[in-house]
Amino acid sequence: MMTLCCLSAVVSSIPFIVFGAWPVAGFYGLDILALFIAFKVNYRRARAEERVRLTYVELLLRKITHRGETSEWRFNPLWARLLLDEDEEFGALRLSVVAGRQTVPIGEFLAPSQRRDLAKALGAALIKAKRGPDLS
Repeated sequence: MMTLCCLSAVVSSIPFIVFGAWPVAGFYGLDILALFIAFKVNYRRARAEERVRLTYVELLLRKITHRGETSEWRFNPLWARLLLDEDEEFGALRLSVVAGRQTVPIGEFLAPSQRRDLAKALGAALIKAKRGPDLS
């Protein structure tokens, strides 16, 4: 941010001040302020996370917001299934875990290709969990 401020001041603002168009320099300052706020919001939102833990007994979904608020959902892996909504143009739009009447969206922050990869990996793990442990 310091580099951006210095570049903005030296390269953009000073020539306008020299030529008498000093209000333009203020608008450059507003641009830098808006960019700084956007970075702060982005860094704060990056703290949000989702955790998925799958065992033979339960599928645990935990969502933690950027504020630290936690929500948990527990599913029996025998009854849980994945629902992937796809579009021809945009790819995987939405991925949800469904069990009975309960539907929980997961991977909302992922790109469509990553969401599809998550669906494949979690789907394979669910199939393995439904088979039960290999006791041989």
